[in-house]
Amino acid sequence: MNLKHLTLKHYRNYAAVDASFSPSINVLIGENAQGKTNLLEAIYVLALARSHRTNNDKELIQFGSEFAKVTGLVERRTGTLPLELVISQQGKKARVNHLEQAKLSQYLGHFNVILFAPEDLAIVKGSPAGRRRFIDMEFGQMSPKYLYNLAQYKTMLKQRNAYLKQLRFHQAKDLVYLDVLTDQLAAFGAEIIVTRAALLDDMAKFAAQVHSDITTAHEQLTFKYQTQVEPDARHDDEQAYEALSESFKKYRAREIDQGTTLVGPHRDDVSFIVNERDVASFGSQGQQRTTALAVKLAEIELMHHQTGEYPVLLLDDVLSELDDMRQTHLLRAIQNKVQTFLTTPSLDGVAKEMIDQPTVFEVHQGEVTPLS
Repeated sequence: MNLKHLTLKHYRNYAAVDASFSPSINVLIGENAQGKTNLLEAIYVLALARSHRTNNDKELIQFGSEFAKVTGLVERRTGTLPLELVISQQGKKARVNHLEQAKLSQYLGHFNVILFAPEDLAIVKGSPAGRRRFIDMEFGQMSPKYLYNLAQYKTMLKQRNAYLKQLRFHQAKDLVYLDVLTDQLAAFGAEIIVTRAALLDDMAKFAAQVHSDITTAHEQLTFKYQTQVEPDARHDDEQAYEALSESFKKYRAREIDQGTTLVGPHRDDVSFIVNERDVASFGSQGQQRTTALAVKLAEIELMHHQTGEYPVLLLDDVLSELDDMRQTHLLRAIQNKVQTFLTTPSLDGVAKEMIDQPTVFEVHQGEVTPLS
């Protein structure tokens, strides 16, 4: 999979962009605040219909304009596919092959990307919420069913929390209605946990191999999926549903007392274990960065395994955060395999010998100019 062409209109600091890209490595060079990250963000938005930098879509619209438009021509195994996303004050409209999609969920999955930014190096030490967001964004691209279950779960969770608050403050007393909400939440939650468990198992295998290669087999990486469903019930929807239902019964009085849902996949986490020690708590900064790199590279292989195609990789100034050894491993892993967009102030300090004939673009004051 690769992005052949990108057109932007009124997107952030870009009045208009019309650019064609190489199917291998595309390097975006420019000083800070010229629009390099905005260009990567636009590619990300084209894939996921949302930004990784803001929850306010209006920020994507160029100042003084009424809309922003991102159009791309994506090359897939099955042929070339036009995609279009228009963002306005009224919301978003998405088109696939020139046909407007009734729901954004029908748009997602046609173009897959993986973003690797400096803040992703903190995924190991970051918050559980950050790791859940990372898991949901990547797994959602691979599985429309996962995306659907997640959306339904979030809707039911919001309703259940609102009702728990009413029960807490004696504004409601119908426990049968709580049981109905709980049953629906358990059903969607069980499917989320089963999918997470399966995909995390697969990702862990890919990450273990990458991590072993980087550390020349001196360290072993494993994942520990932390959820309220026991391991022997995580691979069957019915067993996971029964386990969650039992947990809800156990915590029912406490949830009413606190006015919030204490059970479910919205409280899941993942720990990364290196040589049987939690790398977040006991690993060195180097070990944490190696683990983060292994996880991101494992995403690429997992997405290929799940969809049959490699995703497009977006590297937002991440090479400057990696030492030569990790730079070399990253570039070797993607060379001649994954279409890559790489931002950097200059090629100085980048392992140029590892990049085979990159296509270079200069980004300056909202204009993108090919240099090679």
